[in-house]
Amino acid sequence: MTEGAAEATARVAVVGAGLIGRSWAVVFARAGHQVRLFDQDGARVREALDWIGSTLAEMQGVDLLGDAAATAARVAGADTLAEAVAGAAWVQECTLERIEEKRAVFAELDRAAPPEAVLASSSSGLVPSGFTEALAGRHRCLLAHPINPPHLVPLVEIVGAPWTGEAVIERAMRFQAAAGQKPIRVGEIAGFVVNRLQGALLDEAFRLVEQGHASPDDVDRAMVHGLAQRWSFIGPFETIDLNAPAGVEDYAARYGTMYFEMHRERGAPKPWDPSAVERVAAARRASLPLERLPERQAWRDSALMRRTAARAPEGS
Repeated sequence: MTEGAAEATARVAVVGAGLIGRSWAVVFARAGHQVRLFDQDGARVREALDWIGSTLAEMQGVDLLGDAAATAARVAGADTLAEAVAGAAWVQECTLERIEEKRAVFAELDRAAPPEAVLASSSSGLVPSGFTEALAGRHRCLLAHPINPPHLVPLVEIVGAPWTGEAVIERAMRFQAAAGQKPIRVGEIAGFVVNRLQGALLDEAFRLVEQGHASPDDVDRAMVHGLAQRWSFIGPFETIDLNAPAGVEDYAARYGTMYFEMHRERGAPKPWDPSAVERVAAARRASLPLERLPERQAWRDSALMRRTAARAPEGS
């Protein structure tokens, strides 16, 4: 079977049925693939299948999907990992962020999955070389790190280990793009691209709270009603390119010194201040009791659906 024929309507295994795994199942089923979902805890698979059915129906309701029932029918639970990966062209691992667990799971996947299958981890904090080096099939292992929730936020960071085959990385980029995602290729660096950008912003957000310059709620408002208004459809480089009469170089000449002074003011990096974390947590719990977190997550997903449905088609 050729690679193209195998993957046009592929069998996909999702290992781990938590928040990320169930969302990946929607991504792959929406793309027409047959999905097998496995978790050591069978109850999580049943809960995930219920969630997938209701989520697909909601997506159909805002015109993000044509036939929710047909899409849901492409997802089934698997009783064993071997059953899940049988015949799979792509395996998406979504287990806990623990290096020893990743090593054990990938060793099992490497033994059980078809030799031509790509083995992709959803890890957001571990690099692939940390848990694939000893595998016979290490050349087919990589990260396909999603942004939560991947069925509504399409960016995927494709990260190979030093031994990942170039053809495997290229295949992963094509496979994700064909599934409707927006893959970017990233070197094996801690945090990849998105978490490094988010980390820089979070460092400054906690610093502003720690030093009493702004409340947690006002920092959130600054993003929602300020930066996010632009960043939701153009990136930071295009933003500054459009914010000076002569583009990026003009912006750097005008404001580069200001940003340097802010950077120098921050001094050496340090952990997030515990008192600032407590203040942010207290502000969040005052706005949203912990038991209502799932309800707010569902609200976020619905808001993302409406935004995605309303947004004009992109060229890239």
